[in-house]
Amino acid sequence: MPANFLICLFLFGTVIFSETGPEPDVTNFKHTQEAFEEILIDADYTLDEALAGIEIPGWIRNELTLVNVEYYSFDDKLHRGQIVIHKVLAKDIEAIFELIKEKQFPIAKVIPIVKYNWSDEKSMLDNNTSAFNYRVVKGTNRLSNHAYGRAIDINPFQNFCIKNKYVSPKSSSYNPNKPGTITEDSFLVKEFKKRGWTWGGDWKTLKDYQHFEKKSGK
Repeated sequence: MPANFLICLFLFGTVIFSETGPEPDVTNFKHTQEAFEEILIDADYTLDEALAGIEIPGWIRNELTLVNVEYYSFDDKLHRGQIVIHKVLAKDIEAIFELIKEKQFPIAKVIPIVKYNWSDEKSMLDNNTSAFNYRVVKGTNRLSNHAYGRAIDINPFQNFCIKNKYVSPKSSSYNPNKPGTITEDSFLVKEFKKRGWTWGGDWKTLKDYQHFEKKSGK
C-alpha cells in the first residue's frame, strides 16, 4: 500500500490507519493533547454565589465580574478556578493568567473568598489566590483595595506579608528559590507593572509579596 495514502491519526494515544485522505498534519498534535487534558475544577460559582453572605454596597457590586482562569497547581495538574475582580481589570487578569498557564508557574488554588466565609486569614492559610474581599486594611478602618475588586493576592504562603517582624499568613516563609514565589525579577511583576499595577514587594514600610493592586484606570 503506497505510503502517501496512509493517514496516521492520533487520538488519545491510538494510531488509526486509513487508505484515503491528505497527508496528516502532526504539528498540532500538542494542541490536541492539551484539548483533551483533564482539568480539575477548584471553583464553579455564579457571580451571585461568589458574592453571597456579605453586605456589599450596590455601586461596588455592580462593578464586579467573575473570571474563570486556568493554571497548573503544585500537583503539576491543570486546574480551573475563579476570580472576582473589578470589570475594568478583567482583561488584565485573563492575560496574566494565560501567561501563568503557559509558563506553568504553580498556583495552589484560585477560589472566591466566599468559600472561607469572607475570612482573609483562612483564605491565606489555605494558600488561596483571591482578589475581591469587602474588608478593611488590617489594623485600620480604611477599606482595602480588595474591597473594590482592585487588588489580588497570589500564593500567600509562598509570598507572605511582613511588617515589624509580624508575618501573615502565620507559619509562612519567603524563599525566592521555591516554586510559586514572586520576586522582583519575576515575569509576574513585569506583566502586572506593564499594565499599570503596583506590587507590594516594592513597598518601603512593609513587604507584601503576594499583593498586586491597580487603584484606578483600566
